[in-house]
Amino acid sequence: MLDSATAVATPKPVLHDHLDGGLRVGTILELADEIGWALPHTDPDELQAWFTAGANTRDLLQYLATFEHTLAVMQTADHIERVAYEAVSDLADDGVVYAEIRFAPELHQEQGLPLDVIVGAVTDGFRRAEHDAVRRGHEIHAFAILCAMRTEHRSLEIAQLVDSMRSVDDKVVAFDLAGAETGFPPSLHAEALAFARERLLNVTIHASEPPDLELISDALAHGAHRIGHGVRLQADLDIRDGEIVAMGPLAAYVLDRQIPLEVAPTCHVHVGAVPDLASHPIGPMLRAGFAVNVNTDNRLMSDVMPSSELAAVAGTFDLSDDEVARLLRNGIMAGFAPLDLRTRLASLVG
Repeated sequence: MLDSATAVATPKPVLHDHLDGGLRVGTILELADEIGWALPHTDPDELQAWFTAGANTRDLLQYLATFEHTLAVMQTADHIERVAYEAVSDLADDGVVYAEIRFAPELHQEQGLPLDVIVGAVTDGFRRAEHDAVRRGHEIHAFAILCAMRTEHRSLEIAQLVDSMRSVDDKVVAFDLAGAETGFPPSLHAEALAFARERLLNVTIHASEPPDLELISDALAHGAHRIGHGVRLQADLDIRDGEIVAMGPLAAYVLDRQIPLEVAPTCHVHVGAVPDLASHPIGPMLRAGFAVNVNTDNRLMSDVMPSSELAAVAGTFDLSDDEVARLLRNGIMAGFAPLDLRTRLASLVG
């Protein structure tokens, strides 16, 4: 068993963590009061419980509705920089050494902030937190993934933003499609994804909702290097007594090509992709050789941290030390940062 203290002390990656889904409750309360924004609760414990209840509806759209309140307090450069700083600081204190944090710049423009200013505020916060973490005895390297909202029509603009920003800011490493998925397949954003392929951008695409395998297949067909979530690949797996005994062509393709799957187990229970953690395919997938890694998705909404997710997965599936280490190395080596950094950080894992 991996106890909580050991899970925190273990050097960890996180590849799928949303900036607007990881705010400190106290920060939300403080910033909301500053701007005059009404929250459902003003007691910290009650507000945390409200966010978690919203996540636990087993309905993605209701889950996404809770972001109204976090985004409301992230509309100025100072507020965005603070949230980014606190996110990386919290991850460092939890033992994370490699983090990719994603956000949708277009959602932070209610007061007219330019896209590049928004991105700069985030990466400034990352750098400040990295520096302060070193002073506390922690090493962490944080990078930004820019998301386009798949329900909107700005994906080419955001892909172009990734392309332009990466030449001036090495913290910007990839492009993503996020938001509601059912009815909004990657193919609706073919122009942006074609641009990403042409410009050799790193691409990860959310694929966690019905129609299950079709969304994952569509993401791969449009050039995704990684799959955000990917839990519904289980529809192409025959799992018996915790072991994959057969798989269909899509699952075999993902396995054979070692396409990383950014799974977030607690989130997957919350949105109804699996009934409980024991039913999640991460354990059987890991043992079958899939490039799965453990993620938080939205730390605030799911009330999780990378260490708690790692401990829960290790305990639920009775993972050996070697299996835990493989899970961690999978995540670090699937990152979009330069190979030499990832190789060095992966060597920290036992």
